[in-house]
Amino acid sequence: MQPIWNKIIKIVPLWIAPNLLTFSGFVMILVNYFLISFYDWDYTASGTSPGLVPTWVWLFSAFTTFCAYALDSIDGKHARRTQSSTPLGELFDHGLDSWATSIFVLSFFSVCSCDNGKTGVSVYTMYIYLSIVLFNFMCSHWEKYNTGVLFLPWGYDISQVVLIAAYLLTGAVGVEVWQKPFLFGYYITDALVILLIGFSLFLSFPQTLYNIHRAHLKKTLKNDSLYEGLLPLVSPLLLFILLTVWVVLSPGNILAKQPRLFLWMVGVAFSNVICKMIICQMSSTRPELFHWFLFPLALVVYAAISGLLGWMEEAVLAVFTALVTAAHVHYGVCVVSGCLQSGHGTAALGREEDGVWERFLCCLVGAVSGSLNVQLWLAFCVLFYSV
Repeated sequence: MQPIWNKIIKIVPLWIAPNLLTFSGFVMILVNYFLISFYDWDYTASGTSPGLVPTWVWLFSAFTTFCAYALDSIDGKHARRTQSSTPLGELFDHGLDSWATSIFVLSFFSVCSCDNGKTGVSVYTMYIYLSIVLFNFMCSHWEKYNTGVLFLPWGYDISQVVLIAAYLLTGAVGVEVWQKPFLFGYYITDALVILLIGFSLFLSFPQTLYNIHRAHLKKTLKNDSLYEGLLPLVSPLLLFILLTVWVVLSPGNILAKQPRLFLWMVGVAFSNVICKMIICQMSSTRPELFHWFLFPLALVVYAAISGLLGWMEEAVLAVFTALVTAAHVHYGVCVVSGCLQSGHGTAALGREEDGVWERFLCCLVGAVSGSLNVQLWLAFCVLFYSV
């Protein structure tokens, strides 16, 4: 795809900021997601023939996905072209990518989630698919945390092309194409599952381990200790365990009743955890063992599976999701505004000898995390007191 991006970048005016390209692509992803959500809130609109989602929505989805893909691919090129590359731009790009990864997947679920009892993807399968995709993204940045090099697997380009093709196919033929056997009695969704698992478990993850092992042999690892190298994985692992416990043991079958809310919350929580990892990697600081989000989540999960919430489980999920989303947006705004106010958004930072940048990020992350902890704990106490 590089020849295409090299042609597109030539028509981008030099006065446009690279971060504007990054943010514009993310906004298009959000617009597409909320549009699909309007027609298919509970992931059942594709279960009928014809589907309940208008054809123009699928074509619009293909357009926005391509635009977001293109903008994400050229923002770095544009930054180098205009000599405006900064650590803030890198953080902004990767931070939005950590959130966009889940939104891409959640939007696509409306295409093939025709769970009518015969075909389609169930909400539990969606949760597994989403977890695999997020695991892949996490591995890439965990690798950079240990090696200092971000290896982007070529499967990313394939996934974007597949998304665009799926939207176009659905718009041209209809959702019926996902409800009929494709080859040897298998559905198209079956082929996509094989590709997802194959790329993730047999190509991407082994490549990550190999790159870390090679850095170890070359003695270029940033963390010599095994504990320090694995430390960033503790919070994501505990996050996945808590969410899975909620899904499996929920008395009210929360994932089946509110799939879109629950899966959105999963994506937001994951993004916040990964953003902390990205900042620690950029500033060469030690990540915290337990992410702040794990404590209120554990409280909510315990209240849910123990039956304390009762019929209020769905309402608590809605409030909890809103609070987590607001906290994540607040965190991003604080980090970006803090960088800009300190002049680090435009300075040539990131050099190992520049200790100011390292100390700045350490203080900023600690301050933001602490304020969010207080705000969220107060909100959750009020929530549970009212319940």
